[in-house]
Amino acid sequence: MARLIAPHTASLAGYSALIERYPLTVPLPERLFAIGKRHSIHHEQAWVLLTPRHAPADTLYGHLVFALKHEGIQLDILHALFGVIQDDEIIAMIRANPVGAYSRRIWFLYEWLLEQELPLAAVTSGNYADLVNDTLQFTGPTRKARRQRINNNLPGVRDFCPLMRKTPLLQQWLEKDLSAQARNTTRQCHPDLLARAASFLLLSDSKASYVIEDEHPPHTRIERWGRLLGQAGQQRLSVELLEQLQDQVLSDKRFVLSGLRLAGGFIGQHDRTTGLPLPEHISARADDVPRLVQGLIDTCELLRDADFPPVLLAASIAFGFVFIHPFEDGNGRLHRYLFHHVLAETGFVPKGLVFPVSAVILEQIEQYRETLRAYSEPRLSCIEWQPTADNNVEVTNQTLDLYRYFDATRQAEFLYDCVAYTVEHTLPDEVNYLQKRDAFVTFVESRFDMPSRLTDLLVRFLQQNNGRFSRRARNKEFEALTDTEALELEERFQQIFFAD
Repeated sequence: MARLIAPHTASLAGYSALIERYPLTVPLPERLFAIGKRHSIHHEQAWVLLTPRHAPADTLYGHLVFALKHEGIQLDILHALFGVIQDDEIIAMIRANPVGAYSRRIWFLYEWLLEQELPLAAVTSGNYADLVNDTLQFTGPTRKARRQRINNNLPGVRDFCPLMRKTPLLQQWLEKDLSAQARNTTRQCHPDLLARAASFLLLSDSKASYVIEDEHPPHTRIERWGRLLGQAGQQRLSVELLEQLQDQVLSDKRFVLSGLRLAGGFIGQHDRTTGLPLPEHISARADDVPRLVQGLIDTCELLRDADFPPVLLAASIAFGFVFIHPFEDGNGRLHRYLFHHVLAETGFVPKGLVFPVSAVILEQIEQYRETLRAYSEPRLSCIEWQPTADNNVEVTNQTLDLYRYFDATRQAEFLYDCVAYTVEHTLPDEVNYLQKRDAFVTFVESRFDMPSRLTDLLVRFLQQNNGRFSRRARNKEFEALTDTEALELEERFQQIFFAD
């Protein structure tokens, strides 16, 4: 890896110092910490420069404590670090301060990550210490680790545990209580109108999910996928459910292996001359896929009934799934299905409603792609691979941690933005439109004996032409109207739809 160089005369601290000193092949955190010369905290690009009084002792223990105190837990970095230092060094560090809260946290993390027990006697007295600092990162439910007297509040399990920082943006979204806003909107709707709004939003999301994949299937497939989205959250997440959904996604199974991948995978292009892979994202090794998928399911189970924000859980599970890329095909649509699954299962979305997250993603497709790239690009340099005979990729180093331990903050912020747009704009706008449409249709029915098919066509024509008849519509489908009647319809449409 390239050397880490702090800005100006600042000195590396915490994870940046550990990555440089050992040296570790890991994706760099989005925020790096160093000690600057000023006596005020300031930021320079990706760096957070703390003051000289924050400087840690220039030792393994000093930088570990600094990292846990100021940066939070980065499981991938810690696992890589613990893999290159000797047990004796950790044992000596813990014995020097066996009851200290940071010593016990480091001790727990070492044993939990390496799945081995050090020759140390269990702590028998003192208060339990929380593992994850809840002022820095979102935490999961507490599981007591009696050996170190630690409250294990990691938001996941050993085989899948993304973490998220408590950024000001995520805090703002949480304070808005978008679920309550959505319920308030739906409570004000007549059940029939709400059902129609739900039907439109469901179909809108189904269409968008295919367009994102640059696919344009027949309407029957779009409707079938929409029905599956409408059932999201009704079954517990399992490998079997995911495989059943993949079968629904695949229209032609002759050329794609159903079920979990048995070979490597990547997203990108092939060189047009040689056919060699040009990856933009490399999927988890096939050997790791069953373990990762089960870990993802176990984390969903752990956090579903805990006091963990549903949108954050949806981001963790859905983005984690697409980064693992467990299937040969269909991963993108299943990734977006998982947004719906988690939001429905946790009760975040009002019953009978589907938030058209895919439709919002389609409107923000570049931000969505950048959110995916933010994960994939830093990890490409950590993956060693070689092309296979069929121009696939074969990963030749251990990459499990890249997919089970990552910072999902940026992905959570993106999803919250999509959900917020749905709650604050898409849902109320659709309800408002249907109310106006009903008012106009009631007026039409009071004046004309017009079949519903023609009434629907009338609404569409007037919508498409800013409340006025086009020459084609006036001379063809609605030639039977008198000029006075046509003008009356235009005026009433504009009064109802453009009154705001």
